[in-house]
Formats: sequence, C-alpha cells, structure tokens
Amino acid sequence: MSAHTVAAYRHDLRTLAEFGAKRTLTAWSALDHAHMRTFAAAQHGQGMSPRSIQRRLSAARTFYEYLMREGHCAQNPALDVRAPKTKKRLPATLDADQMGRLLAFRVDDALSARDKAIMELFYSSGLRLAELVGLTLAAIDLKDRTVRVLGKGSKTRIVPIGRFGVDALKIWLKERAAWVKAGVQARGVPAPGAAALFVGKSGRPLSVRAVQLRVGAWGRRQGLGIHIHPHMFRHSFATHLLESSGDLRGVQELLGHADIGTTQIYTHLDFQHLAAVYDAAHPRARRRQGSA
Repeated sequence: MSAHTVAAYRHDLRTLAEFGAKRTLTAWSALDHAHMRTFAAAQHGQGMSPRSIQRRLSAARTFYEYLMREGHCAQNPALDVRAPKTKKRLPATLDADQMGRLLAFRVDDALSARDKAIMELFYSSGLRLAELVGLTLAAIDLKDRTVRVLGKGSKTRIVPIGRFGVDALKIWLKERAAWVKAGVQARGVPAPGAAALFVGKSGRPLSVRAVQLRVGAWGRRQGLGIHIHPHMFRHSFATHLLESSGDLRGVQELLGHADIGTTQIYTHLDFQHLAAVYDAAHPRARRRQGSA
C-alpha cells in the first residue's frame, strides 16, 4: 500500500486504541460489538464525515481479521458495524463548451505546449492525476494513439488518445527534448526520472502539485470563473462519453474502475442534464411566473 494509506490506517487504529484506553480496556480482545458501535457514534458526534468513519471501521475490520488469524482474538467486533449513510456528492464537471473554452489557447512557447498536452491528455483519456505524472515516454504510442496507464492497485490499462491529444503531445515532445538537453548540460548527467513524459525546465519530472497549480492558472487565465482542478477533466471525460454513448461498462473500463458502482455516479450526472433539458423545454415542467 502507499505511504499515505499506511499512515491513514495507523492513525485510525491509534484513535481506536485511545478510545479503548479511556474505557479501561487493556487488550484488543476486550473490545466488543457494542464498543465498536459506540466508537462509530462518537466519531460522528465529533463531526467526522460518514466516509471517514467508514474508513476507520474498515481499518478496524481488517486489523481484527489479522488478530483472529494470529490467535489473539476469537471474534471481529467491527463486523456489521456501519457508518452513517454518506450523502452522494456529484463530482464537478465542465460542459463541452466550457472545456472547449479552457483548451482554446495558443501554444507559443514550451510551457504552454506542455500545459496544453497535459490538459488535452487528461480530457482525451480520463487519466487520474497520479497516473499522468507517472507516465514515461515509453507509455505513449502516438502511432497507435494509445497510452499505457498504471492505475490503482498497480493495474495496467491501455486507453485511447484523441486526435487533439496526439497533436498536442507531438508539439510538446519537440519542446521537451530541448528542456531535457538543457538540464543535462547544466548538470552533466540526466535528471533523475528524466524518462518522464512531463518534465519541468530542469528536466525533472513534474510533481502532482505543479500540475495542480498549472491547471488552476489556466482556468483563471481563460476566464471560466470557477476553480479548475485536474480531476475535473476525468469527471468531464466520463460524463461526456456516457452522454454520447450510454455504454456504462465501456466507460468503466476506460476509467479503470474495479467496481461498476463507482462508475454509476456519472449516470446521475447524465440524468441531471436530462432533467435540466426537461425543465427548460417541457411546457408543463414548471409553473409560469406569476401564476398562483
């Protein structure tokens, strides 16, 4: 697991241990089902979100499975303990016109060429931010118009790249070579990770934060009036593709979702669009202004 996941689970179990210590429970085996329910309720009372509580309960369930396997506990007290229902939050997306406006800027230097290639690839292939910054030159096949992506759980998938994405990448690769060469001349050796597809002026791979800042800067420069973040491209990619094709399973494969339930949130977005069209077009959808 990633360092962030390990740190999160460690914090979750430490919180549970502190909860038990306040109740003078001296061993993990002393926690029972009622304790776990009280623990979840206490977290909710402190203002923790249902999603975070569910993660803590998941960490506890997995930990107790380990304890049972090692013979330290006879039962798993976290089984069947559920967090409060979380309210479904629909992801923010851009419509096709907004996306076109965001990407409609002229490339006149290496920086704008790189940024346009990043955003075109985000929207063209629906990549996660971590997936994009982890791309190497070898992952891109411009002739075949595909990109090989290493996704969550170290699962690899191959995703198409659209025409605009291919064109933007071709321009960027010419500029990239100059940046990498300049970095080598300055240091005498290639920068660590110099095989990365997207690099900075030093020839070093771009960080997650650098991509976030550049995307946000272009959103402001293009006058969209809303905060633009990298994941918004992925949400827009999925929503627009589903609206056009209706192929939920295909969108699931392209996004790299292990569970189609994760992909189904985009059907809600699609329904929102249909509902807006209905409200605007159907003569009996809304009362006329001024009617009783």
